Amino acid sequence: MKIRTSLPGRDLARGSLWGLLLLLAPLCVAAGNAPGRVALPDFTSLVEHYSAAVVNISTTNKRRKAPKLPPGLENIPKDNPFYEFYRRFFEGRPSEPDSQSLGSGFVVSEDGYLITNNHVVKDADKIIVRLRDRREFEAKLIGADEKVDVALLKIEASGLPTVQIGKSSGLKVGEWVLAIGSPFGFDYSVTAGIVSAIGRSLPSENYVPFIQTDVAINPGNSGGPLFNLEGEVVGVNAQIFTRTGQYNGLSFAIPIDVAWDVAEQLRTKGRVSRGWLGVMIQDVTPELAESFSLEKPAGALVAKVLPDSPAARAGLKVGDIVMRFGGHQVQRSSDLPPIVGQTRVDSRTPVDILRDGKPIRIDVVIAELPDTVESGRGPVSRVRSTSEARLGIRVRDLTAEERDAAEVAQGGVVVNDVEPGPAREAGIEPGDIILRFDQKLVGDAEQFQGLVADVPVGRAAAVLVQRDKNPLFLALKTRK
Repeated sequence: MKIRTSLPGRDLARGSLWGLLLLLAPLCVAAGNAPGRVALPDFTSLVEHYSAAVVNISTTNKRRKAPKLPPGLENIPKDNPFYEFYRRFFEGRPSEPDSQSLGSGFVVSEDGYLITNNHVVKDADKIIVRLRDRREFEAKLIGADEKVDVALLKIEASGLPTVQIGKSSGLKVGEWVLAIGSPFGFDYSVTAGIVSAIGRSLPSENYVPFIQTDVAINPGNSGGPLFNLEGEVVGVNAQIFTRTGQYNGLSFAIPIDVAWDVAEQLRTKGRVSRGWLGVMIQDVTPELAESFSLEKPAGALVAKVLPDSPAARAGLKVGDIVMRFGGHQVQRSSDLPPIVGQTRVDSRTPVDILRDGKPIRIDVVIAELPDTVESGRGPVSRVRSTSEARLGIRVRDLTAEERDAAEVAQGGVVVNDVEPGPAREAGIEPGDIILRFDQKLVGDAEQFQGLVADVPVGRAAAVLVQRDKNPLFLALKTRK
């Protein structure tokens, strides 16, 4: 039998075909074992071992009963012509039915401590925990933390199956993860996917660096565990991003490192304390990076230092860029709040900053996050006006009333008009108060004009404005 180097399909002999397959077989095996190609994971053992520690949580929120006659009308005589009208209007309306919500949770101790989301049990009058063996217990709320969305429950039981707590700090993007919960009431549903991103910041969420996954999560999964391939809980499923109310491919979990710290504080102290630095920060954009002489955008730009705060006492200044905090690298401004929040109160923490382009290390003694923070008020200043053609804006000094309302202690100018030009392109708006220009304090309108004149044409300058009492750095380039 002849062996061909070229085998046309139409006259391929049977013997030649088998010979070709024998030649290709080792190549196929080698390709299957090539780096980067792995078999799909088998989750069956994980589910068998740990699904019994996952629970279904249902709550009841009592609604108001049928309204009674308001004060002053309860003693109205029955022969009054309006008696029947008032009675029908106020007492005739039916009471609202009790509301129920559904979620998930997981057992973390044999004597009945459980972790779930705060929003699963918030305002609940009654919390029922159902185990996989169909036993039901009424749970006691030990404590809850709304900022992180974690709640700690306790049921009166012993010898319960528990999960294994892992470390979310070691998670990597692309790693397989699995969720167990009760979406839409379908108990012990298992879904799997990969870690899509870590340290994800969400709007209005300052203290949680979320784990983003593509694990299918739906209403009822909230509070359930997120497992890694080792069977360890690495997160608490909490949110989804959706335009329909159902799973759209973006799920978010609270890192277990964060959730466990909160749960331990709730168990031991009944409350959660967080570190507080006392600054307002923002991202460093490419334009701001240029104005601060940075090679690339990085760090958290300090836009305001609150008076009598740990930052103020340590000497942190507006315009400083925080690059590292307590040994943690700060790539974006969203990285800093959760790092500070988890820092032990009263601890002395090293902070690496850039100030005027030079690296500096300062030590900050972290305080406990207060419930409210207020800024001081400033003195009176006279009104003057000036026009700055290079920027396309008209500014003036603040009046005493404006300074008092804006809580600006000293200096600054208010923007009256914004014309087409660099200022408008940078995002400056009428009513903005300019506090700093090109990293220099703005004293008044006359000095501001001099600061603008000193900036070379075409170079980006950082401008600190205050808008609705909130500080914001913007970057603009002056023109001729």
